[in-house]
Amino acid sequence: MAKDTRNIAGFGKRIEYWLIGLMLKEGIDVYVPLIDYDGTDLVIKKSDGTYIEIQIKASSKTIAAGYSGLFGSIHHKTQKNYFFVFYSEKLNIIWIMSSQEFLKHSKQNKTGKNIGKRVIELTGKRKDKKTGRRAEYVYERYKKYIAKDFSRFKWRKNE
Repeated sequence: MAKDTRNIAGFGKRIEYWLIGLMLKEGIDVYVPLIDYDGTDLVIKKSDGTYIEIQIKASSKTIAAGYSGLFGSIHHKTQKNYFFVFYSEKLNIIWIMSSQEFLKHSKQNKTGKNIGKRVIELTGKRKDKKTGRRAEYVYERYKKYIAKDFSRFKWRKNE
């Protein structure tokens, strides 16, 4: 069966709007640019009157096992007041990282068609001792970025 490219292309936009809806429910002022310029999917006005830019990256529940937390082909250089929101539909996990945190943990491609772009792998696979099957898990170093809400965007000083 051929991939449904229309569905694939729409997935990211649907997740963006779902996450925006969650932020709005928390009382966050969210602004959506008409053009996706330099990876800014949305802008948030914080309670102190400053603004932050957000890029959203998502993986769907149909992604192959072990790749739910793999996000690649990201062009990025450090930016103040810039954040990434990573979402795995399969694991139903949201991670939030500042620009600096992303650069600290991501790797830059040295070869291939995505040379210069960055990749981050938030999850891995290991054998489940009870079932004997391979199971996906969040790397310990990334658990601190798991977000249950978007309070990080409301109260933190500029980064």
